[in-house]
Amino acid sequence: MQDPVNFDSASLDGLLSDWVGALREFSVEAVAVLGPDPFGGPEARQVVAVHPPLLADAAMALAESRDFGAPWRESDAPLVAWQHIAKSGDLGASRWRLMWLARGFQTVVRVEFSLPAGRAFECFMFSPREFAGRAEAASLAWSALNIWPLVKRAIGAARSALSPRERECLKLAFEGLTARQSSERLSCTERTVNYHLANAMSKLRVDNKMAAIQRACWFGAL
Repeated sequence: MQDPVNFDSASLDGLLSDWVGALREFSVEAVAVLGPDPFGGPEARQVVAVHPPLLADAAMALAESRDFGAPWRESDAPLVAWQHIAKSGDLGASRWRLMWLARGFQTVVRVEFSLPAGRAFECFMFSPREFAGRAEAASLAWSALNIWPLVKRAIGAARSALSPRERECLKLAFEGLTARQSSERLSCTERTVNYHLANAMSKLRVDNKMAAIQRACWFGAL
C-alpha cells in the first residue's frame, strides 16, 4: 500500500505533475482527469486536466468515447477498473485507444468519483507497460484516493466562477441549513446569504437552490 504523497504546488497542473512524478515507480507517465460538462447532457464529459499537456488531444478522444467511458459508471462495475489497452475493445472503432497506443501506452487504470444525478469525475492513469496483476492497479487506485481531495479542490478553483462566499453559502445549503441558519453561521444578514445564493444561481445558469448545488458539485466546487 502506497503512502500518501505531499504536494507543494496548489495549482491543478502542479498537482498532476507532482502526482505523475510520484507514480514513476509504477511506470505511470500520464494522468487524465475527466469531468461532467455542467451544461451538457448526462453523457457529456470534458477534459478537466491532463499531464503531460501534450496528450490533450488523446484525452479529448477519451472523453468523447463510449466503449470505456461514461456508460460504465451506470453499470454494476466496481469503482476501479484496469485493462491492457490493446487487448480490450474494438481498436478499429476506438479512436482513443489507437491514440494512446501510438504514444506508447499499454495499460490504463480508471478510478471514478461519483457525483449527484449519475455524473462522475474520472481519473485515468496510463503506463507504457503491461501490469503483471491486480496489485499494481490497486496501488494506483490507492494513490488516486489519497490525492483526490486536493485535486478536487484545485478542479473547483479552476473550473468554477463562484466566489469563496458563494461557494460557502451553497455548501451550507447543501448541509441543509436555511438562509437564516447560514447567516448565523457566517455572522452576516439573511439578506446577504440570499444575495450570494442568487449570484451563484445566475453564474450556474439555474433558477433554484437545489439545481445550483447539484451543478456546483459537477464543477467540483462542493
